[in-house]
Amino acid sequence: MQRLPRVTHSITESTATVVLSNPAKRNAMTADMWRELPELLGRLAVDPEVRALVLTGDGPTFCAGADISSLRDFTEPGSTPQELAVRAEEALAAFPKPTLAAVRGYCVGGGSQLAAACDLRFAEEGALFGVTPAKLGIVYPASSTRRLAALIGPSATKYLLFSGELIDTGRALRTGLVDEVLPEGQLAKRVGEFVRILVSRSQLTQAAAKEFADGRTDRDEHWAEQMRESGDTAEGVAAFLERRAPRFTWSA
Repeated sequence: MQRLPRVTHSITESTATVVLSNPAKRNAMTADMWRELPELLGRLAVDPEVRALVLTGDGPTFCAGADISSLRDFTEPGSTPQELAVRAEEALAAFPKPTLAAVRGYCVGGGSQLAAACDLRFAEEGALFGVTPAKLGIVYPASSTRRLAALIGPSATKYLLFSGELIDTGRALRTGLVDEVLPEGQLAKRVGEFVRILVSRSQLTQAAAKEFADGRTDRDEHWAEQMRESGDTAEGVAAFLERRAPRFTWSA
């Protein structure tokens, strides 16, 4: 029996794993999947158990973009394919804890849009990336274009958007579209190792760094006050001197 397209999740060792699941169509996003994602992210954002989030695809591919056959489902005002995709992208970019896209296979169109909204991207060798609106005569959203340009630079962004061509992991790594490339069969292990590192670190440091790196630089005093009040600095120093793992308590 063919499974219905959906967005699923699980929480293990303080990490939420969100899975884009439409395997019959390389996990292409349906209207319902676009709608599900921001709602799910909103719940996970306020879950104290969650300290990091991994976004991935069901099976051997990440996401092949929008499910073109579902475009007739986009009929309500404010629910065009671009509007729903941008809403999901913005929810992912605004997620208050570290996010990592684990990419296998195709990461195209809306898939690349979601991956670019994550803080980090790890890919398995053989993955292919592309932003393909030029093949359909679609104007890529301004906010998504700016996010991509901030990540990989104007020239690489124009290459992808002008041509709609797919690039391999070697070029994606060189342009900064991905942060690590893993041999086949090693992606899950490396992602698991890395998120265990993330969840052991200070959420205070991570939350402030995420804001600053994303361009919000007007809250220095806010974060200085959080640092003074949290006790995490004292705990970090004590743990270092005592040669033990720190027990940070501040949470996003």
